[in-house]
Amino acid sequence: MKQFGKILNFELKNYIKNKAFVGVTIFLVVIIAVVMFFPRITSLFESDDPSDSTADLPVLLVKAEDPAQAEMVQQTFAAAFIDYDVQVTDEDTAYIKGQITSGNAEGAFVMTGPTSYTYYVNNLSMYDANEAIANEVLQRIYQMNAMMNSGMTPEQAGEVMNIQITSEVEMLGKDQMQNFFYTYIMIFALYMVILLYGQMVAMNVATEKSSRAMEVLITSAKPTSMMFGKVLASCIAGLAQLIAIFGSALLFFNINKEYWGGNEIVDSFFNIPPELFGYMLVFFLLGFLIYAFLYGAIASTVSKLEDINTAVQPVTFLFLFGFMVVIFSMTSGNVDNLLMKICSYIPFTSPMAMFTRVAMSTVPWYEIAASIGILAGTTVGIGFLAAKIYRTGVLLYGTAPKLGAIIKAVWKA
Repeated sequence: MKQFGKILNFELKNYIKNKAFVGVTIFLVVIIAVVMFFPRITSLFESDDPSDSTADLPVLLVKAEDPAQAEMVQQTFAAAFIDYDVQVTDEDTAYIKGQITSGNAEGAFVMTGPTSYTYYVNNLSMYDANEAIANEVLQRIYQMNAMMNSGMTPEQAGEVMNIQITSEVEMLGKDQMQNFFYTYIMIFALYMVILLYGQMVAMNVATEKSSRAMEVLITSAKPTSMMFGKVLASCIAGLAQLIAIFGSALLFFNINKEYWGGNEIVDSFFNIPPELFGYMLVFFLLGFLIYAFLYGAIASTVSKLEDINTAVQPVTFLFLFGFMVVIFSMTSGNVDNLLMKICSYIPFTSPMAMFTRVAMSTVPWYEIAASIGILAGTTVGIGFLAAKIYRTGVLLYGTAPKLGAIIKAVWKA
């Protein structure tokens, strides 16, 4: 235990003294601070004068030959296109085109009849929904006029057209849309941390071996203490970095909460249920540890630093497979498909698969317990196996050893 503490302390000091590690952490915290304070900063430059409310809005021109239609269209379009300054014009088409190409107007609707028009726009964006909105507005105008012509008063026609449908939604399970954002963030954070810190563990082990320092260390400390000390140090360093990043984000968000205007996506991320947050920590830590042990064990069998990327490719591909399965299942909206259920009990994919199912679906408690139990047991087992491989790898120099040779050497150890 004393050896383990010394190794853990030594590895943690290396992370703290690492300028790149500290610099990246500070840089990310600064970036998050800028993002979280952005609404507060922009509010300082916004005008409080109501007369300037449409000053910065892009102009949307409307033209109709019939003055009555022009007035009605302008009123309805102004209500529908709230992000535009809707203006009626009597100018000809050439003038309207000139206003658009010069940038004085964003677009224009020239009515050619009660239910037909020409939409003029300079550069048509793939996300331009103005035509769809105009179609809906003109359809409502035509329906209202038809009802008025049949004898209804404008008030009666308005009541028919503006009838409100009331509904209630009673959820018996999880709201996938509400949980999607922070589930995605957790999966992506796990992806980045495993790839980053797993590679760092591998690099540290391979560096020690190439410098022959491992041979000295292995004679003065137990392989188990060395492997667990290195991996847990990287885990603590990674967790501390994430706490600094996400903790600062939570702090800055609470300071500027009123300036975010009730943004549902941001609110959902910072209002993770405590139970789900607990599951996130469990799966995050166990998922990180199991891959860190694998990276460390494989790196101990490598003689040259340049061989690390090739050696750890199978583990990286295994992790990427689980990541892609989870992402595709999340985007499809079906997180309880057969492949996800299978991945929920495979230790190398369960940290992502089971957590996603817990966050976005209803999973019985015994399935969660079984998944965590299998993952925890496998993590401990791989930890001790990695320590044996680490001890054996000290003597493996030259060409990369085959899997059979490693298994035979570990079995005899």
